[in-house]
Amino acid sequence: MDTKEVAAVLKEIGTIHEIRGENPFKSRSYINAARTVEGIGADLEAVVRGGTLREYKGIGEALAKKITELVTTGTLDYYEKLRASIPAGLLEMTRIPGMGPKKIKAVHDKLGLSTVGELEYACRENRLAVLEGFGAKSQQKILDGIELLKRFREKHLYSTAAKEAAALVEALVSLGPRLIKRISVAGSLRRRKEVIKDIDIVASSPRPAKVMDFFTGLEQVEGVIAKGETKSSVRLASGINSDLRLVPDEQFPYALMYLTGSKEHNIAVRTRAKAKVYKINEYGLFRGERSIKCKDEAAIYEKLGLAYIPPELREEMGEIEAAEKGELPALVEERDIRGILHVHTTHSDGLNTIEQMAKRAKELGAEYLGIAEHSRSAQYANGLSPQGVTQQHDEIDALNKKLKGIHVLKGIEVDILADGKLDYPDKVLATFDFVIAAVHSRFTMSEADVTERILTAMRNPYVTMLAHPTGRLLLSREAYPVDMARIIEEAAQLGVVLEINANPHRLDLDWRLCKVAKEKGVMLAINPDAHRVECLDDVRYGVGIARKGWLGPADILNTRPLDEFMELLKARR
Repeated sequence: MDTKEVAAVLKEIGTIHEIRGENPFKSRSYINAARTVEGIGADLEAVVRGGTLREYKGIGEALAKKITELVTTGTLDYYEKLRASIPAGLLEMTRIPGMGPKKIKAVHDKLGLSTVGELEYACRENRLAVLEGFGAKSQQKILDGIELLKRFREKHLYSTAAKEAAALVEALVSLGPRLIKRISVAGSLRRRKEVIKDIDIVASSPRPAKVMDFFTGLEQVEGVIAKGETKSSVRLASGINSDLRLVPDEQFPYALMYLTGSKEHNIAVRTRAKAKVYKINEYGLFRGERSIKCKDEAAIYEKLGLAYIPPELREEMGEIEAAEKGELPALVEERDIRGILHVHTTHSDGLNTIEQMAKRAKELGAEYLGIAEHSRSAQYANGLSPQGVTQQHDEIDALNKKLKGIHVLKGIEVDILADGKLDYPDKVLATFDFVIAAVHSRFTMSEADVTERILTAMRNPYVTMLAHPTGRLLLSREAYPVDMARIIEEAAQLGVVLEINANPHRLDLDWRLCKVAKEKGVMLAINPDAHRVECLDDVRYGVGIARKGWLGPADILNTRPLDEFMELLKARR
């Protein structure tokens, strides 16, 4: 098991203990151990092999043995027995917003509920409204959460699917060019949608039967749904379904284009082809009965009188018209990002020091790193007091004298309070290089109140940018009600930057709104909201959203070199 998988098992053990009503210290020990393991990161296996696990805070002999068993064998007998001790439906309930372990235990013990379906039925019968510790509002919140869960069932984060797809493609490529001529991920994953249903892979092969035998027999395949020489469908151990399509090599560009989609884009392409007396489908481009040979997708678009349309833009949002006029933007790429902003460290709720974050950012090619801890109201995240701010700034000054090749900036993720005021007075805000304003509480306010709350904060001249503007958590929490049209208009007037939060659970601002912001002249920043060194790499996911939003390097604040970046910050103030 890798680090994330080990941490997930430890968290689940802690949750199960809490559901069972066991000693809270026991549950907390596993949750804390999971956090420690996340902090060890990619070095976990080396630490286990070296026998030094117990040197880490909160890891005693028993926990060290369990972690070692997980890392070295991929399983844990203790965990399997513990999971079997409670109904599986209780763990599924933890995915419902508002249903923590204590509430799950209450509905199980007092109402005998063991599945999400039973819980929904009990809510419909109003049984939770009269249950001690719940009430009518809590019951409705749980019902809303169940609806959210049902809507997102069988859907997966882009980041999860992308890693699974990369492993599948790598395995297939290992068969060599005699069996795999060309191969690519297709579907919504290739278009870099933030949430996907399954993984589509297209490949060309002269020996499809052998390739399909290999694909369906891969280690990560948990079950075979269907198997044939042109298409096979499997269920992966991660719970994601994957389809592999095999075609002759001359059909590969057409199959890839068709299976990439979107459906709406394909319809628009077929309509254009028909107008030019062509017929196009997944098998080829035809004029009458004659097949028009195209070596790749770019050649297909060229035959239709269009510039090449990157997969991210194929959503029928004006890309056909722009391609015809030669007005498609040169999209931002990962290599364009020169600074990494919105980073948390051990000064608040991060797992690594400023220096560790800076060194990793430098390895990733960054010229500057923007630290942005939580402010004092965020007590749950160890938010900084004004004194803590001063201490951190002193540390950053010392580090900038010591570090070579990267500059550390003083920033803050300051809470926007319910009335729109910021969590620090202006004299404190003035000490930062940049200020990221964020909503972290009171999500149930009306749209008018939330919008005014954010607008009030943006009007403070020290606010550089707005963090995760809609507050959504993919597959978990809907965006809070906010009039984003007004927010974007005001950002354009004030020169406030809007964040594309690259955390794969957020990817907020939504790519559709990125396009609107660009059209209004608003600048955006692609930020990882990183809480440990590994998460600095999440910038790549934000780049995907920026590309879907038609953004080029000039639209992104942190593509600027340090001097130009600092001038833009000064101009805002």
